[in-house]
Amino acid sequence: MSNRTSRALPLVLAVASLIALGCKPASAAELGSDLPGLLEYARAQSPELAAMRQETAAASARIQPAGALPDPVLRVELENVNNYGTSNAPSLLPWKVGDTKYTLMQAIPLWGKRELRRQVATADAQQASAREEASWRELAGRIKAAYAQYYLAAGNERITRQVADLLARMEQLAQARYAGGLAAQQDAIRAQLEQTALRAELIATEADRRQARARLNGLLARESGAALAEPQTLRPLPPAEALDLDALVQRAWAGSPAVAAEEARLRAAQGNRELTQRNRYPDLQLGVVPTQMGSRITTWGLMVEMNIPLQRETRRAQEREAEAMVGAQVARTQALRAQLLGELGENLAGLEAARRSETLIGGQMLAQSELSFQSALAAYETGKVDFATLLDAQRQIRRAKADRLKAQVEAQMRLAEIERIVGEEL
Repeated sequence: MSNRTSRALPLVLAVASLIALGCKPASAAELGSDLPGLLEYARAQSPELAAMRQETAAASARIQPAGALPDPVLRVELENVNNYGTSNAPSLLPWKVGDTKYTLMQAIPLWGKRELRRQVATADAQQASAREEASWRELAGRIKAAYAQYYLAAGNERITRQVADLLARMEQLAQARYAGGLAAQQDAIRAQLEQTALRAELIATEADRRQARARLNGLLARESGAALAEPQTLRPLPPAEALDLDALVQRAWAGSPAVAAEEARLRAAQGNRELTQRNRYPDLQLGVVPTQMGSRITTWGLMVEMNIPLQRETRRAQEREAEAMVGAQVARTQALRAQLLGELGENLAGLEAARRSETLIGGQMLAQSELSFQSALAAYETGKVDFATLLDAQRQIRRAKADRLKAQVEAQMRLAEIERIVGEEL
């Protein structure tokens, strides 16, 4: 019995070291080792975000011109170019014709139209800025989900390798018992079959990790095969009191860039509607008209010009169009709010379920599986249970580890969706 115990001691120590799925602390801030580094890299390097920033800058640059006066117009009229027939050939020189009339005109929009145009341009710039932030939140959410999947793939591979090492030690124990005439050769063969099946699973887990790495590199605008460090940790989940539905709904209405973009678009539509209505009233164009004869200015004139808004049906159609655009945008904003509210409730429920599952598995199921395996190991040593029972106990540990890892990753993905909806980190 003492010899069997001494042979089992290395296996027991190995089991103790393989029970908990741990992560080595990052020794260096390598890209891919943690989520903050990935987000920082994406914000600085993403060509999509760079394009959105340029669009925001372009929209902001349109605000000042939108409310500015149009450029003045200078008109030069050469009259009596043959100078009452006294010249042999017509002249185009102002001092050699009969008279030259200069008209300097300035269009002046009235009724607050310039301010309305400025307000519409400001709303467009706010919409562009909100779209930029929404694009970042969308990209950040996708990176968070991809990192969680990358962590899941790497974790599954680690678990598989740990189980493979454990099976190898179990095979050694079975071989030792068989050599001592205490067990059948079938036990060792069964352990070898399990290891072969595990190697096939390891091929699949390695492929999953490569696919997750390629997906993450794509979001970072890098080559799909570019190196990424092993993922080390997941973000801690926020406390339960920070996940109150009503509070998150209020934060989403106040901080969601998607909602802000739709509200800015609504303000622009409302401004365009009011501007269209004010087009019923005419604008002015003022001018001063000096007239030159020979080399001197002889007369001065003033000019007032205005458009006459006679095309009433055309303007009414434009007003109906503007009103319909406002109504459409109101409906679109309401639809977005309802959609975000549904998504928020769904992801909160999913996060809570994942958190409870992880707590149950980590607090009870994994510990029970460990005790079951240790008990089966001791019983196998004494010949009280067969090797199949020991294998089943080992599978329970593996299943518990995989389920806990899956629950942790599911919680991270739900959290990423909630943060995308709310528009800020929790």
